[in-house]
Amino acid sequence: MLKRIAPVLLAACLRLTAQQADVLYDEAGVPRFTLPEALALRSGERVRDAKSWNNRRRPEILAIYETEVFGRSPAKPAKLNYEVKALENGALGGKADRKLVTVFFGETRGGPKMDLLIYLPAGAKKAVPVFLGLNFSAIHTVAIDAGVPLGQQWVRGVKESAPQGSRGSTAPRWQVEKILAAGYGLATVDYNDIEPDFVGGMKHGIRPLFLKPGQSEPAADEWGAIAAWGWAASRAMDYLEKDKDVDGKRVALFGHSRLGKTALWAGAQDTRFSIVIANESGEGGAAISRRNYGERTKDLNTRFPHWFDGNFKKYSAREDEMPFDSHLLLSLIAPRGLYVASAEEDRWSDPRGEFLGAANASPVWGLFGKKGIGTMEMPGLHQPVGDHVRYHIRAGKHDVTAYDWEQYLKFAAAEWGR
Repeated sequence: MLKRIAPVLLAACLRLTAQQADVLYDEAGVPRFTLPEALALRSGERVRDAKSWNNRRRPEILAIYETEVFGRSPAKPAKLNYEVKALENGALGGKADRKLVTVFFGETRGGPKMDLLIYLPAGAKKAVPVFLGLNFSAIHTVAIDAGVPLGQQWVRGVKESAPQGSRGSTAPRWQVEKILAAGYGLATVDYNDIEPDFVGGMKHGIRPLFLKPGQSEPAADEWGAIAAWGWAASRAMDYLEKDKDVDGKRVALFGHSRLGKTALWAGAQDTRFSIVIANESGEGGAAISRRNYGERTKDLNTRFPHWFDGNFKKYSAREDEMPFDSHLLLSLIAPRGLYVASAEEDRWSDPRGEFLGAANASPVWGLFGKKGIGTMEMPGLHQPVGDHVRYHIRAGKHDVTAYDWEQYLKFAAAEWGR
């Protein structure tokens, strides 16, 4: 298998190198741009209060993103079909109670499904707040102690058992012990259970369940892979609301990189998530597209055409024609808690653009009497800024670190009053 994959990976690296040859990494070269007004209807009428935002402007922005970017998703299923497969008390050396829940996407249990791995503080006396996040790897890789059933992983569309040696390989990104020590739980899903992340992966995922008669592909304004992953995150939320051990009113949705984009879109649609965290979500996420710094719309549409809907393709190298930009996506989280984070060496994700996305979204929180970022001046390294909208940039590369989680836990404590 590795011999077959290596040439593919090499070709992908060569394509990326070629695409990066003309990428802008000089602030002096960033073009002047004008952002669509967050607090103005498309007619030009100003939005001056929370009622007008909720009833008029928010639905307007949501509709734009549904048709022009991520695509329309199916409605919530009438009934959640799930099974609690495993329960274990005293995991992680006695620190956690753990359960594995299988959520079935179809009416029967013979079709696509996802496994939701949940860690809760051991012996908790009441329902606890939970961080929910999609994971890049087979679900067992966040289980850093022994005993979790091996998951499955997708390699170029072939599902095969994950090697024992990979157990715990992504555990540092989750900081489960820090989360538990703070009194919170962690729930995570392998995003490949929902739809494998490659062109053509759709046929192995959930979207075919919802194709209309005669359809072989979604329509131009129907969901891409990011929307599918986000839709499934809401199905995980459906379960968490039913779990008596989980405080369903205090669930934070976390995502890194492309899953940061996913968290933003899922959180925009599903207001049950009381906090949304986008870690280095970049282009198509928190970063302002009109800056054309680092990754661009044309890079997304060339390298990852399955992520977005068909209509999004028309904006390649035409960002100034967008009736949207990232600040409008972020504004859909208001008045809930929003955290946007960057890494200094992750220029491809455009840290300044991510900050400006959060800063330009912040006035919407003001309609609800809440403070956002509070400045248009980007902070220095390891100097978080903001209130109900918060931002930080740390040293290092594109990743999730202990520092990041320390900030998210502090933010959750402030938002949840713990």
